[in-house]
Amino acid sequence: MPAKKSTVRAIKKQDFGSKTVSEVMETKVQSVHLRTKGDVIASLMIEGFGAVPVVDKQRKLIGIVSEHDLLAAIDEGHALGTVTAGEIMVGNPYSIRHETNLGTLVHVLRASDLIRVPVVDEKDRLVGIIARRDVLRVYLSAGSSNRKRK
Repeated sequence: MPAKKSTVRAIKKQDFGSKTVSEVMETKVQSVHLRTKGDVIASLMIEGFGAVPVVDKQRKLIGIVSEHDLLAAIDEGHALGTVTAGEIMVGNPYSIRHETNLGTLVHVLRASDLIRVPVVDEKDRLVGIIARRDVLRVYLSAGSSNRKRK
């Protein structure tokens, strides 16, 4: 009987790893443009986003501003109302495609030490964002359904 439980768990784990980023990502992403002021970006972060993607007019991902970037600007003596996303962003940020499976994403998040990753389509347009907690939520949901059957 214990061998059968292991088989069930292996299948569940495989199902988790084969889910795609598009099934889990947040699609309502707050994004900003190059000229957006730092205080506006900080306001978005207070609402729950720890990093805000910077996009051009076609929604192509060109950068990202994190809480760390805003704190660095403050530490350097800048008022957030005077700096722009273009001045403080990290350009050419790491991103992931929406068809990537969660198993691959777990490896990427772990290897890169990223907390959240912008999700782009084949033309590098922003289509979502995914965070570590989103991945953990999906993993735990699959596990909790397993525990209810015991």
